[in-house]
Amino acid sequence: MLTARERIERQMADPSLVRLHRKLSRLKATVTMMNTGAHPDDEQNGMLAWFRLGLGMRVIIACSTRGEGGQNALGPERLGPLGVLRSRELEEAARAIDSDVSWLGHGPSDPVHDFGFSKDGDATFIRWGEARTVERLVRAYRMERPDIVIPTFLDVPGQHGHHRAMTRAAEAAIALAADPNAYPEHFAEGLRPWQVAKYYLPAWSGGGDTYDDEVPPPDTTVTVLAEGREPATGAEYDRIGEWSRYYHASQGMGHWPKRPERQWELHLKLSAAGSVAEQSVLENLPTSLSALADFSDLPSDAANALRSADSAIAVAISAFPDRDAIIKALAEAAGWLDIVASSAPEEFMALHGHRIARKQMEVDAAILDAAAVFERAYAVPSVISPGGAAILTVELGEGASDHKVDVVPVLPAGVSSSVQSFTHDRLFALTAASDAPLSDLYLPAWSAMGGNGHAHVKVSAEIAGRTVTGTFDLEEPFAVAPAQSLTLLPDALVVPLGTKQTEWLVKADISGVDAPVSFRTPAGWTMKKADGDWIASATDAVRPGLVEIEPQVDGRPAFQVTPIAYRHIGRASFRAPAMLKILSLDLKLPEGARVGYVGGGADRAGLWLARMGLDVTELDAQALSGDLSRFTTIVVGIFAFGIRKDLAAATGRLHRFVEEGGHLVTLYHRPTDGWNPEETPVRRIDIGSPSLRWRVTDPRAEVAVLAPEHVLLKGPNVIGPEDWQGWDKERGLYFVSRWDDAYEPLLAMHDVNEQPLKGALISGAIGRGRHTHTSLVLHHQLDKLVPGAFRLMANLVQPA
Repeated sequence: MLTARERIERQMADPSLVRLHRKLSRLKATVTMMNTGAHPDDEQNGMLAWFRLGLGMRVIIACSTRGEGGQNALGPERLGPLGVLRSRELEEAARAIDSDVSWLGHGPSDPVHDFGFSKDGDATFIRWGEARTVERLVRAYRMERPDIVIPTFLDVPGQHGHHRAMTRAAEAAIALAADPNAYPEHFAEGLRPWQVAKYYLPAWSGGGDTYDDEVPPPDTTVTVLAEGREPATGAEYDRIGEWSRYYHASQGMGHWPKRPERQWELHLKLSAAGSVAEQSVLENLPTSLSALADFSDLPSDAANALRSADSAIAVAISAFPDRDAIIKALAEAAGWLDIVASSAPEEFMALHGHRIARKQMEVDAAILDAAAVFERAYAVPSVISPGGAAILTVELGEGASDHKVDVVPVLPAGVSSSVQSFTHDRLFALTAASDAPLSDLYLPAWSAMGGNGHAHVKVSAEIAGRTVTGTFDLEEPFAVAPAQSLTLLPDALVVPLGTKQTEWLVKADISGVDAPVSFRTPAGWTMKKADGDWIASATDAVRPGLVEIEPQVDGRPAFQVTPIAYRHIGRASFRAPAMLKILSLDLKLPEGARVGYVGGGADRAGLWLARMGLDVTELDAQALSGDLSRFTTIVVGIFAFGIRKDLAAATGRLHRFVEEGGHLVTLYHRPTDGWNPEETPVRRIDIGSPSLRWRVTDPRAEVAVLAPEHVLLKGPNVIGPEDWQGWDKERGLYFVSRWDDAYEPLLAMHDVNEQPLKGALISGAIGRGRHTHTSLVLHHQLDKLVPGAFRLMANLVQPA
């Protein structure tokens, strides 16, 4: 349940009059637009804020991935947990501009997922499947029926391959969505063909620090001009767009532009009239109920009802904030819409019935809000396990006592409810069956009108002589989750071949309902309990490779549940099967290495160095200001110069550490991560920009060794071709573009049809010490237990 402060913050962020005004502004237009992108934060929020809040359109953000392959500026979440975090961020960003979300991808186990980076659409579709991606967009078009589709990015060289793939798929799906012979399985689900009326491309470049679109943007055919300010808040529409981007905090979003944008240029690529110049994106579209009344051969009673409904809505909007007047006018509008729904001919309803149904829902939602019928709903606890129970409380507003109100919980499969109290507020006892399925981590859509999550409430009320119905979300998402979470410490062992050690201590910490823990072990390994912990033992000489030991709780596969909690998104969680992984490999450690690790929370390199068996000390601000000579090597994690002010302040001391005989190893940094080319490294190192040109995205790209006899490549592990096998996601990024003569490039690599890049690993003897900088994604390869990454990392941390 939310705390008092959390409820106060929610109410402050969602004032009642602003909420009511936005419910009324939805009623102005009958046009739907969809903005397509590949990642949460790809949306053009300022333009969307104008479309939704200025013009009254329904706005849908269609996103192909959950952003699970990206980076995290907030905390430790990576991959699956990051996908949950970024999904919630996009949903809250959508809430800020009152738009909907349609998800095409469903997390890291789905083929359509964020795998980090690619440089063209073809490389992306190798992973996603072009036919699969197009089909999902066709389904989205047929379900949501957008009149306008606008991708955020162009399909041009120099642009992110995920963006290029989505733009290509968005266009290909338009003809197929209208084709009655395409994807007939959709029709069995109740969908019908749909013709998108207009497809626009951005007439702006997606270039910048990251991308450098080679092809100029197409000519402008229409300029979207955001006029004035939103009446409810008095804010410029692009400022509201930044309120929305504020929720993409894991990506460092939320800026305060000195002057908000007021116009966006678009290129009309596809329409019935062709690529023609326009004064407005709304030209030749059914923009209002009155415009629908001009439908050919529409009976006069239906046409008059449409015009009358539109007039009544206009009265309601002008009556704001008089709630009684709003209710009276909207009740009249609802009656006229009922006439349209019952009397309009089949041809009209086939083309525009979704607009009428949408307006009926929106009118009901506005009436319920104006009548102050609903206050909040919450379940305690908000997460239960199979066989568990909770109490659902629905607090009704002060207006509920004036009306007959009915409340129905909508619950996930396997969860039932019974009425506990039926006074002004409603209490329901929730019970999960012993075989209730666990809740999915990734839901397919999010609606600004409510009804989200695995559970919500449906509220009906008799108001102004009619029954109005709306759906409302719970304060916190409700879910069915495992009864236990098992955490293994460590969850992975790194075992050098030939080691004399035969036993390793593993802690198995269980939270939740207590239950016995056991392990299913492969040949050559045993797990024995000892003093509350477990001992992993090798029964034979270990062989190279990766083995997995599956823990079980009460005889069933165990899960590890990772809680995720941030103020801007609330509480969520990620779960994955618990597993003990053991990597056995030919690994030799540098003699006498004493490693200091400076992390910013963006990688786990220090943890892996310790698991390899090295002497590792985490360096906090106090340690950085102390005696550094006790270390032979200091490793600085990715982004750390931008994250830790104490590290930036210690730059001079790190330089002296090198000059006096230490080895400084810096993992990759972006140019924006506090990296001053002349001051941050020991000698000048420039990081390439735009970054798309200075990375190698193919994890199988050939690696050329430029200095095979270099000390970092010869020992203690001889780095050979096999060490570059099995890499995941990519080779490296944020490659160095220029460097001082003190440094020597050790490797060269490139993506297909590109020139070799030599800035993946450079090292230089400086004074009595050494500085090594690498742009290889070693931290990710360590997480993925790639043997070559451990062998190379051991070499990099050797004393100077």
